[in-house]
Amino acid sequence: MKIDDFVLENWLNPACDSVKNKIYLGGSCVLPMTVEELFELTGESMDDFMEELKHMNLGYGNFEGTPRTRKAIANLYKGVEPEEVILVHGGTGANSTVVLTMIEETDNVISIMPNYQQFYSIPKSIGAEVRQIDLKAKAGYKLDLDELRKAVDNNTKAILFTNPNNPTGSLLELEEMQEIIEIAKSVDAWVICDEMYRGLKEEYMPSFADIYDKAIVTCSSSKIYSMAGTRVGWIICHDLETRKELFNRRSYDSICGGVFDEWIFAIALEHADKIFARSRKIVNENKAKIDKWLDGHKYLHQYADSYATTYLIHYDLEVDAEKFCDDLLDKKGVLVCHGDCFFLPHTFRITLSHAHNLEEGLRLIDEYIEELVAQGKAI
Repeated sequence: MKIDDFVLENWLNPACDSVKNKIYLGGSCVLPMTVEELFELTGESMDDFMEELKHMNLGYGNFEGTPRTRKAIANLYKGVEPEEVILVHGGTGANSTVVLTMIEETDNVISIMPNYQQFYSIPKSIGAEVRQIDLKAKAGYKLDLDELRKAVDNNTKAILFTNPNNPTGSLLELEEMQEIIEIAKSVDAWVICDEMYRGLKEEYMPSFADIYDKAIVTCSSSKIYSMAGTRVGWIICHDLETRKELFNRRSYDSICGGVFDEWIFAIALEHADKIFARSRKIVNENKAKIDKWLDGHKYLHQYADSYATTYLIHYDLEVDAEKFCDDLLDKKGVLVCHGDCFFLPHTFRITLSHAHNLEEGLRLIDEYIEELVAQGKAI
């Protein structure tokens, strides 16, 4: 089975290795916590934690996942039971497990673009027909439901997308989610949604797992939970037989999760309100700074009302996105993620969430743009 180059991961991860003493604005995880910070935030006892750690059994963990962790994850939703939670290795493990379990070469799937690449390249590699629906910048990267309605048919196995969207941050409101479900029901399709950025609104953000029996949602300990290194991912699925198939597929990739990872993440999730409050504060403060920078900018534009940890920035310059970001890193020491990772030319993704020296980074981006303009690159 041949598969496309994973553009985002294969470009961004090596680039991250070169950012020592540079300004990293390319990520999507809220500023990571240390273990000490986690315990200060949650109010849990570090001494009790260390004592329990001394006696931790480092053998295989629970095949189904640590019960404490599954319960804490279920509490993030309305109407989800712990047994409906499948623990896997990270968000990428969750997405690949779902797609490889659910999609066959005789199916067609709808991939709402931009999307995380697993949700179109893996179905394509299987041999399934992938029908793309492109979100439009001038529409605020909001989904055209009529276009979706026309794209499905009786052979559509699933509708795959991210919500909030990666990389634009656009959000489906509850009424839109319910319309998507009605469209899926009309052809008996699954809704498969990567909800890695869910939780940044002050009020409860509905999940497709709350409202549709044939929804499968994925999430992980990275992004807004600031614990990407723990590699805890999860899948929510209501249907028992489908869960058995998902567990079987997961067995080909991993026997179980990491006992330490699941344990410390459970501690965090039992104080999810404090984790969310920290993430919202960091993201909102950085968003205000970037909004001010973009206000009235001659060459840069941002179209979506973002509820994720990133903005997608469009630029009016005659430079390909990858070269724009390569040169920005080489010449100015600032890393942002080029839009060709999402097949969106003349754009870059910038973090709202992990921004050491943010203002200096924005100043250097402007300096770089001024140099391009002086070279006659302005559109």
